[in-house]
Amino acid sequence: MLESLKEKTGANKLQHPLVIAIIFLATLVLGYIIAKGGVKVSLAILLLVPIIIYLNRLFNHPTLGLYTTIVMAFLAIGLTRYIKGVPFGLSIDALLVLTYIAFFFRNFYDRIDLTQIKRDIVYLTLIWFLYGVMELFNPLALSRTAWFYAMRGMSMYPLLVVPLGLLIFSRLRHLYAFLMIWAIFSLLATLKGLQQSYIGLDSAEQYWLDTVGAITHVINGKLRIFSFFSDAGQFGAAQGAAGTVFLGIAPVIRGRFNKLFFYFVGLMSLWGMMISGTRGAMIVPMLGGITFLILSKRFKVIMWGALLLAIVYVFFAHTYIGESNYTIARMRTAFRPENDASYQVRLKNRAILKEYLSDKPFGGGIGSAGNWGQRFSPQGFLANVATDSWYVQIWAEQGRVGLILHVFILMYIMFKGFYLIMARVKSKELSGVLGALLGGYAGIFGAAYGNGVLGQMPTGILLYLSWSFIFAAQQLDREYVARIAQGISPWSLKPRD
Repeated sequence: MLESLKEKTGANKLQHPLVIAIIFLATLVLGYIIAKGGVKVSLAILLLVPIIIYLNRLFNHPTLGLYTTIVMAFLAIGLTRYIKGVPFGLSIDALLVLTYIAFFFRNFYDRIDLTQIKRDIVYLTLIWFLYGVMELFNPLALSRTAWFYAMRGMSMYPLLVVPLGLLIFSRLRHLYAFLMIWAIFSLLATLKGLQQSYIGLDSAEQYWLDTVGAITHVINGKLRIFSFFSDAGQFGAAQGAAGTVFLGIAPVIRGRFNKLFFYFVGLMSLWGMMISGTRGAMIVPMLGGITFLILSKRFKVIMWGALLLAIVYVFFAHTYIGESNYTIARMRTAFRPENDASYQVRLKNRAILKEYLSDKPFGGGIGSAGNWGQRFSPQGFLANVATDSWYVQIWAEQGRVGLILHVFILMYIMFKGFYLIMARVKSKELSGVLGALLGGYAGIFGAAYGNGVLGQMPTGILLYLSWSFIFAAQQLDREYVARIAQGISPWSLKPRD
């Protein structure tokens, strides 16, 4: 009996002459490939092992795909400074598509419940995407390639991320994991920013600054901190949103560790926002704070919060305290735009665009303005007028029709989020967590007026997943109530079903 069992083991089967011959032949083939291909081929073969393991885990647990997407949303742009010639930005597209494939294969023999995505927010992202597709046929568009690149962050990612979030980020543990990943990378972003500010740039960052970054990131001899983000504007807005979200979550979430951790990350994130030198980011915690205070529905909290915001406003707008500090002085200019030369330039550019777009209700085509316009159609009019604002870019590329549609969708999400959190969520803790997410979105919604931050990485991915959690509020609330009734922590990462 023991002998027969021994013959069935994997180790015993490897001793078969045919298996030994196959292994020997494979070794010869790999040796020949490595000898001919050199180090690059050797590394590629070595990388196949972790890639195969990752794909195996992904197809068994599709949530891994979304977690990886969040990580890459933080790191992709920064990696391009260290590894040239690799389109890390396209890794977001690849991961989202792979996650969809993994989800459908994981549920191949089961009936997929599509009721999760039969929601108004999915229909709205679809409408916005279809409008973007129609812009492909805009006769004023100068580059179809620019349309492809620009459309991804503008309208494709929302359509891919929101339904995926509703389908596989459907439990409280997914919400908690999402918050933890966001918090960890926000903390790392601030630490990287502090290193740039107080220690200095590394060689790759210095090269980027010397070649393309200095014109926008060195002002009056002072470095605007960008961390591992695409630029200081994105870093500042993202950290402002993170500070808003985590300082909103900290007072309401259960657990001493959770409270201390989120308070710490929230304060560190706001520090990162301050050192970025991005004045427009100041609006993020202010609008986000107002949103969170309203959603709290507690009079005392609203009053104390309003007092704090008023003090901050008076400090920056009506005093000169701390003016010798460069960071404070630069932040203060956001409250006094009439004295800011760059703001006056923006007003002039918008006047130029207003005249140019007066007879173009559908704009000049997606990808015709901003960086994509300068890259693919530098001869175009829109490529040579700075848009700065996310909404101005939408207006320039998709016209007043596109701008009205886009703002309507964003406002609908805002008001529907208010309704769900205030009227449909019964548990105060979950209401506070989701309210903090909505506050972060409200802040970015306001900051997008001054900077093109809404659709960039990582802010875009974080917002779209936040939308999916907010619109699944009632489902999450039912799970929360059930877990509390069973005496189970609502934030446990261990599956209980």
